[in-house]
Amino acid sequence: MNALRVTGYVLSSLAAVLLLAVIIALWAYRDIPAQQLEAKYAGPASKFMNIDGARIHYRDEGAGPPVVLVHAHFASLIGWDPWVDALQDSYRVIRFDMTSHGLTGPDLSGDYSVERTVELTEILINSLGLEKLSMGGTSLGGTVAIHYAARYPDRVDKLILLSPGAIEGRNLTRNNRIGSGANILKYILPRSIPEFMLRSGFGDPDKLSNELVDRWHDMWLREGQREAELARLRQYDPGDLEATVARVRAPVLIMWGEANTRAEVDQAPIFVEMLINAERIDLVTYPGIGHMAVQEAGKQTGRDARAYLDGALNIDPLPVVDTKGLAEL
Repeated sequence: MNALRVTGYVLSSLAAVLLLAVIIALWAYRDIPAQQLEAKYAGPASKFMNIDGARIHYRDEGAGPPVVLVHAHFASLIGWDPWVDALQDSYRVIRFDMTSHGLTGPDLSGDYSVERTVELTEILINSLGLEKLSMGGTSLGGTVAIHYAARYPDRVDKLILLSPGAIEGRNLTRNNRIGSGANILKYILPRSIPEFMLRSGFGDPDKLSNELVDRWHDMWLREGQREAELARLRQYDPGDLEATVARVRAPVLIMWGEANTRAEVDQAPIFVEMLINAERIDLVTYPGIGHMAVQEAGKQTGRDARAYLDGALNIDPLPVVDTKGLAEL
């Protein structure tokens, strides 16, 4: 009897400790109110626009021909700061947080598909009175930019794709591994997860700052953000990528980090072959730079983007490949 009582006491104590640990974890990784994050991360240029159930955070800076920038998955518009610094003296630079990202947060529709993202982008662009524009996108933002340029070819003057990752994303979709176990992230999201993702996306992880890790972690903890991000991951489908890319007619600059292990630089020639109707194709690669090129080499890539938009990027254009099978799409 005494042994049973001791065993019962031990089990009860362990259960109490476990419950306490769970409570502490849930408290430590609780949602951060949107208002609190806006007070910390919204800058003087920050504005918000309600678009069909989504409160889009955007910034509209500079003057001149408009350039729209679309960020990567898990990132936010703040990552484009170096590009804005490089462009805003001669260009009007518009950047925004996609739904499930940054200070925008969830979409009340629950739709996080590429099609919905392009639709919201188009409404924002129309609301800002833009008619002709250039567009730049990185990673997921590159996929969105490709779809936008394909859907509205007469509106896009130039297209910049920085490690677009669409081919990698297509492969991930066909082998979707976002199972129910990932739902734990809705309740517990340690800082080590965004840190790992960022470090693996840098060619030189020593360049990663604590400030960037903290910002990514904070944004993920925005109220409703984690569930929205999981929904976006599960809904992601780039569609018929070959047919979409073939509809792009604008001149295209492809920028790629040579140390990119997430979407390897060997994918760049595949994009070149798919861009059968692009007016001109330029390719620049960056030794030692990984997938997170905006974060790792923002100033360098921003300077090259500026030179490209100015028509002063000193590289020979790549030939546009007329691939018979793609040309029939």
